[in-house]
Amino acid sequence: MAPHEPTRQSLIRRFTPPIWAEGGKATYLLGTDQVGRDILSRIIHGARVSLLVGISAVLVSLIVGVTLGLLSGFLQGRVDTVIMTVVDVTLSFPQLLLALAFVAALGPSLPTIIIVLGLTGWERYTRVVRAEVLALREKDFVEAARALGAGHARILFRHLLPQTVGVLIVTLTFRVPTGILAESTLSFVGLGIAPPETSWGSLAGEGWAALKFYPHLVIFPSLAIFVTMLAFNLLGDRLRDALDPTTGRRTSM
Repeated sequence: MAPHEPTRQSLIRRFTPPIWAEGGKATYLLGTDQVGRDILSRIIHGARVSLLVGISAVLVSLIVGVTLGLLSGFLQGRVDTVIMTVVDVTLSFPQLLLALAFVAALGPSLPTIIIVLGLTGWERYTRVVRAEVLALREKDFVEAARALGAGHARILFRHLLPQTVGVLIVTLTFRVPTGILAESTLSFVGLGIAPPETSWGSLAGEGWAALKFYPHLVIFPSLAIFVTMLAFNLLGDRLRDALDPTTGRRTSM
């Protein structure tokens, strides 16, 4: 999809303005950066990294959070107390601050960023799943499974987990924008993806020094972040309306 090689440089065409501005060229629709690289091509290639990090980090959080939420809500007692204490302590620290600290200590790389962001956002899923399990654990179908000799693992993953899929899908769509924004922030401050790889945050960070004279270097990557986050949030709203029957009843009334 990219019209040019995103890493190809040319000092002759550096700081080419967008096509609609004076001096713009049809071959570089969004202009070029400080070393002559095509901005549109770099945004397209940067989308792969930003979406990969955002979605992968959320999946890591989902696996950890769902597992702990199932155990906390089903076993209760000391297990529930320990897990929820850890959740409360983790929620008291800003996720981005924790991510900055861990990435600065471990060194920026794609796997590190995914794991760090994944392990600093699991507590939301834990609380959601725990609440669902607490409401379901005394239902008749769970008692029937116990009576038939089903073990804890089978009840958790065969009977209770499928009941939480709807709320997890909605939560997932709302959390992906948070992962994208966190990765973009890390890359913006220089703790994200290392060159020659690029992401939307690193593009905005590279253009920040020339913002006064060439604002398009920051505006276009920022618009890509904004549009993607808006799309996921709108998707989450639609899924919530479709998967929550009480919303549909309220709307019809």
